[in-house]
Amino acid sequence: MSTLSSPILAVFGLGGPELLLIFAIVVLLFGAKKLPELAKGLGKSVKEFKKASTDEEGGDTAEKKPVAKPEEAKTHGSN
Repeated sequence: MSTLSSPILAVFGLGGPELLLIFAIVVLLFGAKKLPELAKGLGKSVKEFKKASTDEEGGDTAEKKPVAKPEEAKTHGSN
C-alpha cells in the first residue's frame, strides 16, 4: 500500500475487501461502460473546484481589471 493513500484509508477504516466490495457495487449500479465517463466527469469537477479555490485565495495572481470611475452628476446652473 502506498504511503500517500494509507492515512486516507485509515481515517475511513477501509481495507482491501471493503474497497473491492464498493467497486463491485459501483460497477453493478452504473455498468462497466459508464465508469470511464463518470471518472472523467469527476476529474473535471475536481479540477474546476481546485481552480476556483486557488483563484479565490490567490487574489494577487488573478488578473485584475481596471475599475471605471463613475461620472459625477452634472448640474446646470443654480447653486
